Amino acid sequence: MFAALGRFVTRFRWLVVLFWAVAAVACAIFAPALESTSNNAEFLPKHYESIRALQVQNDNFPGQTQPGAILVFTRTDGGKLTDADAAKVTAIVTGLNPKLDRKVFAGAAAQPPSDNRLVQLGVVGLADKASGFDPAAVDAAKDLRKDLKPLVEGTDLQVQTTGAAPQQLDSQESGDKALLIVGIATAVLIVVLLAFIFRSVLICVLPLIVVGAFMIPVATGLIGWANKAFDLKADSSVSQILIVVLFGIGTDYMLFLLFRYREQLRTGADIKDSVVHAMERAGEAIASAGGAVIVAFMALVLSSLSIFKSIGPALAIAVAVTLVAALTLVPALMTIFGKALFWPSKNWAKDPEAARFGAVGKSLGRRPGVYALVSGGTLAVLACFALGFNPTFDFNSSLPKGAESTEALTTLQKGLPPGATDPSYVMLKAKDGQLTAAQVNEFHNDFKTVKGVAFAAPGEISENGKAASFTFLLKDDPGSDAAIANVRGPIRSAVQAAAPEGTVAYVGGTTSVFVDMDKAMIRDYKVVFSVAAILIMIILALLLRSLVAPLYLMASVALGFGATLGATVIAIQHFKGDPGLIFLLPIYIYLFVVALGTDYNILMIARLREEARAGKTSRDAAAEALKHAGPTIAAAGVILSGTFASLMLGGNSLIVSMGFALSFGIFVAAFVMAMFFTPAITTLMGHTAWWPGHGDETAEEHEARVGHH
Repeated sequence: MFAALGRFVTRFRWLVVLFWAVAAVACAIFAPALESTSNNAEFLPKHYESIRALQVQNDNFPGQTQPGAILVFTRTDGGKLTDADAAKVTAIVTGLNPKLDRKVFAGAAAQPPSDNRLVQLGVVGLADKASGFDPAAVDAAKDLRKDLKPLVEGTDLQVQTTGAAPQQLDSQESGDKALLIVGIATAVLIVVLLAFIFRSVLICVLPLIVVGAFMIPVATGLIGWANKAFDLKADSSVSQILIVVLFGIGTDYMLFLLFRYREQLRTGADIKDSVVHAMERAGEAIASAGGAVIVAFMALVLSSLSIFKSIGPALAIAVAVTLVAALTLVPALMTIFGKALFWPSKNWAKDPEAARFGAVGKSLGRRPGVYALVSGGTLAVLACFALGFNPTFDFNSSLPKGAESTEALTTLQKGLPPGATDPSYVMLKAKDGQLTAAQVNEFHNDFKTVKGVAFAAPGEISENGKAASFTFLLKDDPGSDAAIANVRGPIRSAVQAAAPEGTVAYVGGTTSVFVDMDKAMIRDYKVVFSVAAILIMIILALLLRSLVAPLYLMASVALGFGATLGATVIAIQHFKGDPGLIFLLPIYIYLFVVALGTDYNILMIARLREEARAGKTSRDAAAEALKHAGPTIAAAGVILSGTFASLMLGGNSLIVSMGFALSFGIFVAAFVMAMFFTPAITTLMGHTAWWPGHGDETAEEHEARVGHH
């Protein structure tokens, strides 16, 4: 099948390139752009407590607004605010009202100064149906900062903005900067590494042309249309990951083909035959590897969090585009450029000694048990540290240190509890009939002294009398582990216990959303990981026609996952001293390490089978497979690992920890799992590894067995 595809592509090479060019231009012109959202409530199903609280609020308090921005006023000399200062703050905040973007903000009002008079807040409410996280909110936050500047000039006051919209603005600005850095670092790294491996000008720029000019416009276009058609909410972080996925995986698949193409050219075959041979030999491995990655990404559709429901299909589309490009566009360009692809180097014509890989291969063939024990043991030890993983929901820590919204939070805490940045609320609702004032007061008295609550305002009864709303401030930063633990435990328990007979009470607000996201994640890990593992095992079983090999290949990938999470815990929690790792990290490690680790395993085991079919013993087959597939996997692993490491230049702690984890995970997948663990176990298993399909038999052995039966 892949040889036939190779023949088609080499014959109609110019048409293939033209097709891709037209598709790229069409997508760039007509496809809708990717929108971004970080509104966490949008990410949860309706049955969670935080979402039920939101529902009661929307039904009974339609006018009640959440803060869209918080203005933090202090004196420039750091002293206490005078009555004149407080009056000036009120005048400034009231003066903002005519200038506010009413699609985003409902109105601004000043609060009295804090008890110690060091801080005074202005609160800008969110307009009805505004999220505070969309592009309109970012623009409104930009205008708000611009309008505030002249209003405090010439006074003894200074002002900083924080809250939903300003934080989204700072997050987007740091994200744009990170995107630029990651893009440049990725491109430079790929060019330098390919120059080192092939010493060729064209091969260096081939991935940049293929990915940059063809794949990125097509993939982003298709994702944009899918977003629109299926109302997926692709999160703003997807574009950073998208660049890395397309460049990283795209370059990997190109390398798989290029090494095979070069190997065949050295035997004296002509260009077209060499391309067809490369497609025949590497095509199946690329298609299975791509299939495994697509399956792993699509399994995220089963997640209960819509952030993953949308990111899964988005990344699956990107990989599908990469896969189709690797099997059509890349061979077409290889045929067009021919041997000129390797210019100016003449080394392609010489058979390399591959001395290092050959020596390691022979050593592994002689002592597979030692290699299996050392590589597997190292991964197992690292995996033990994964038990120390502490998920954190502190999204503010993903903002750069000097961002205005982060500094405003620090200033605010001089006079108010940290919870003032994002007040939480409780909704008390009558099951039938209406609430009485006595019920509301009694509930407030029981609730206001609970552990973790800094201040609870008296209840406000809705116009229809069916519900009451209680705003409260947490003692800790709403995104911190302490606040989450208090809402999860004492606060929710006390609210349930204090609800009078005939009523129900729900805790709402951002911290309550985080508690529910944590619950949802634990469920997701069980469901998504299991389904993806089963589907990838089916793909491996079909490719290898074996029921044994997929079992230990998946076991090696699971070890790689554990080792990666463990190493990240050691690096970020122990050495760097962060209190925890962002709660999304295990899913990202799973996505890339499991999916791409399987890629390298497939490439290695496909080569092992090929060598065994050529009549070699399992030990000789392992030695030969490592000699030939080793350099490809090493090159692909270094490029992809380096590409992910470029995320560590992204600046904020979320992207840094993700960069480290993914870079380390890919390194382990290529250099420990695929290079040592998989071939060592396969050698030890011998013929059993290929049961029941006997994929390692030579043609003669196959004839004899079939004839015998």
